[in-house]
Amino acid sequence: MRPADAPGSNWVDSRPRSLDQRSLDLIDQLEDITGRLRHEIGRVIVGQDAVVDQLLITLLAQGHAILEGVPGLAKTLLVSTLGQALSLEFGRIQFTPDLMPSDVTGTLIVQEDRSTGDRDFAFRKGPVFTNLLLADEINRTPPKTQASLLEGMSERFVTVGGKRHKLPEPFFVLATQNPIEQEGTYPLPEAQLDRFLFKIVIDYPDVLEEEAILKRTTGTASAMVASVVSREKLLAMQQLVRALPTTKHLQEYATRIVRRTRPNDEGASDWVRANIAWGAGPRAVQALLLAAKAHTLLSGRFSVTRSDIRAVALPVLRHRILPSFLAEADGFTVDSLVLRLVEDTPAFTERPDYDAVSRRILRL
Repeated sequence: MRPADAPGSNWVDSRPRSLDQRSLDLIDQLEDITGRLRHEIGRVIVGQDAVVDQLLITLLAQGHAILEGVPGLAKTLLVSTLGQALSLEFGRIQFTPDLMPSDVTGTLIVQEDRSTGDRDFAFRKGPVFTNLLLADEINRTPPKTQASLLEGMSERFVTVGGKRHKLPEPFFVLATQNPIEQEGTYPLPEAQLDRFLFKIVIDYPDVLEEEAILKRTTGTASAMVASVVSREKLLAMQQLVRALPTTKHLQEYATRIVRRTRPNDEGASDWVRANIAWGAGPRAVQALLLAAKAHTLLSGRFSVTRSDIRAVALPVLRHRILPSFLAEADGFTVDSLVLRLVEDTPAFTERPDYDAVSRRILRL
């Protein structure tokens, strides 16, 4: 983000003119902030650059994410390291089969006023009252306990005893789950999965990364993570993402992608009707556009493009569509369905009439 008056520079200031001066100043700092965040997380986490970027997009877009990966891929460590780098209050809930909703949200307890002897109910806050909540192994607890997070994730409030209690700002839920365990697990219902902005899949490291992990974790050295972003700065960055303007054709493009996931929609292809049993809802369109804005800023740009929407389509949609029996029988994965769907979605609803455009220009 070089200044426009740099000597010998052809740089063009493309920052949106609709933003106020405070937002423009924050834009100038954004590249440095995100670079330092990646550096601090990299002190502990080896590789997983794409996963780290998807987590940063989730936070900037004010969303929640579910991280899926086999044991030993540092899912829990990644979330706790992110909390240290962001200087946020960090909380962790280890989800187990005997966990109750009150263990998450909090409960009413009886308190006695020693001076008068009067007794009354008082609310004792649960671990959900934090900025960054790690819901570890969320699929190991029954649906009634899983559902205790729904109100907080959607509305940033928790209702206990008929009274609403506001959660601190910012508030994020980063949940982890193991995809290979089936016994003693409770898969999240689609209604709750839809509350997550991203579903992030963590894969095995490559050979060099695994050797680096071995070197770091079997010696005496331990990495310290410095705080990079304050709570106030993060809130300002979130507002900057929402203030970033987008064009009408980009909004139409995001809407078109999501609507084409629905087999009963008039714009769905025969291939979609055969391979997708249930498509994404309107929340997916919102997630696509917000995540694309955050991706744009993290890339050091200010103009949202179709490539930004395509870049975030997979983590946005992979948990929002349900493959048909035919797709599963043919060996299609959810990811392959999403990638083909995005590839087949046209950039425009119809081809422009270039002859008419030329005639109009000649008449000017």
